Amino acid sequence: MATANGRAKRQRGEIEELPSGSLRVKVYAGIDPITKKRHYLTETIPAGPTARKEAEKARTRFLAQVDDRRNPRTRATVDQLLDRWLEVLDVETSTRQGYVKKLNKHVRPLLGKLPVGRLDAETLESFYAVLRKCRDHCGGARKAIEHRKAGPHDCTDKCRPHECKPLAPASIRQIHWILSGALNRAVRWRWIAVNPADQAEKPGMPQPNPHPPTAPEAALLVTQAWKEPDWGAFVWLAMTTGARRSELCALRWSAVDLDAAVLTLRSALYVDDAGKLREKDTKTHQQRRVALDAETVEVLRDQLARSEDRASALALSLRGDGYVFSPDPDGDTPLTPDTATQRFSRMAARLGIATNLHALRHHSATELIAAGVDVRTVAGRLGHGGGGATTLRVYAAWLSESDQRAATTLAARMPSRPR
Repeated sequence: MATANGRAKRQRGEIEELPSGSLRVKVYAGIDPITKKRHYLTETIPAGPTARKEAEKARTRFLAQVDDRRNPRTRATVDQLLDRWLEVLDVETSTRQGYVKKLNKHVRPLLGKLPVGRLDAETLESFYAVLRKCRDHCGGARKAIEHRKAGPHDCTDKCRPHECKPLAPASIRQIHWILSGALNRAVRWRWIAVNPADQAEKPGMPQPNPHPPTAPEAALLVTQAWKEPDWGAFVWLAMTTGARRSELCALRWSAVDLDAAVLTLRSALYVDDAGKLREKDTKTHQQRRVALDAETVEVLRDQLARSEDRASALALSLRGDGYVFSPDPDGDTPLTPDTATQRFSRMAARLGIATNLHALRHHSATELIAAGVDVRTVAGRLGHGGGGATTLRVYAAWLSESDQRAATTLAARMPSRPR
């Protein structure tokens, strides 16, 4: 192409004919900020009478995308977008805290200084690849010692060479959707023309793989916990109801009906930005009634009697809406969820059992499924949304085993076939 002064103008991008007759369109799009490698937009056009025309359209489209990133509608960085997005985001405090933690740990260090207009699908996919290699973003190249504490000290066996550990697939997927939400808002505000997260390959859905303690391990855990009755009651209730730790810690005596053998889970605890315990709705924003077996009713009766005795010994009265599990004699303050988690982990470690408090919830679900309880009932007890869809997805393996046992049971009741 010639310009007004007669000089030839260099064409941006190239269209290459492949041995198959197809045409490959290639346009330079700058340096990838994650990998620091040259970045090209490419597309292959199948051979045919209109291939050249389609290739020119693709080249023009790529050039427009590159120009849009080079001349964005705003000079704002990803950090500035995230700050503005968090200002207008309407979610629960605990959800916001989870977002902020992931953004500060992973997104801001790698993408924060990048102009929003330069963020594209390849950059996001390179970012996810770094997280899959190492959650500390070393890309597999860090040769360093991870010290147990900062400052001058004598290293012990706890100061170890860095080992790359990938970020969990579920966490990478959550980060993708957090970024997608922020970038959607940027499109609505006309900061950018398109959402690059829509064009990037989304991190795959992780395969649910719960690891509940075995029946012997569960029995050992409960037996160990009963050495301190209040703690034993907490572990027992976690195992028999399948309630979340935050729901058990928020449980009040006013929500326990021992005569009807039922408890109502209507709230959960969380720690706010100031470090204070607060109550909120349950995870699915619905209260649920959980039926209790006779033994669990007796466990709660004993817990109530102990609580009343402690309050009476100090000339106090147990509050009617006091917490079932409380460090205070009158039940005024709840047990902190993190305290329960840490205590359970220490107990399991002493017993040599690789499990955690949340795994008791899996134990409850798998035992119910193994006993032949239908999925909707299990979902209702656990507080799963979607009418059992979550339960089906998470516990598919146990449902399969239960179905095999059902088939065996049915076969045993069939009459003998004629010979």
